[in-house]
Amino acid sequence: MAAIVWLVAGILLAAAEMLTGDLTLLMLGSGALLTAGISFAADTSVIVDAIVFAVVSIVLMLGVRPVLLRHYGKPPLIPTNVDALPGKSALVLEPVTEHSGQVKLGGEVWTARPLDPTEEYPEGTKVFVMKIDGATAVVWKGP
Repeated sequence: MAAIVWLVAGILLAAAEMLTGDLTLLMLGSGALLTAGISFAADTSVIVDAIVFAVVSIVLMLGVRPVLLRHYGKPPLIPTNVDALPGKSALVLEPVTEHSGQVKLGGEVWTARPLDPTEEYPEGTKVFVMKIDGATAVVWKGP
């Protein structure tokens, strides 16, 4: 009977991991599943099951989890979304001043402001995106 409880606990913990993505619940779920297997095969007592669960979970948390986090926790090598926009060129659609302006960037219209607040870029000017600040492209004409 204890093996079934460990099996259900392991499945629930592994399923709950989908909500967190931290790999902690997956390690605990794996420990519970291994404990269920040992409990079923050896018909051990609850105390032995608890010790097996604790040891296996600690080994997984300290040994396997850091390796998985290093492997799967890396940011993408190619910048995507907003991270890919700095350095791209844009076309000024409405004059860009310190408080207003629009540019066409990658087929989309963005609000824009100049990198240097004293500069203004007229309509039709080609500018470069220096950074994205919220939903505003900070642009610069260049040298």
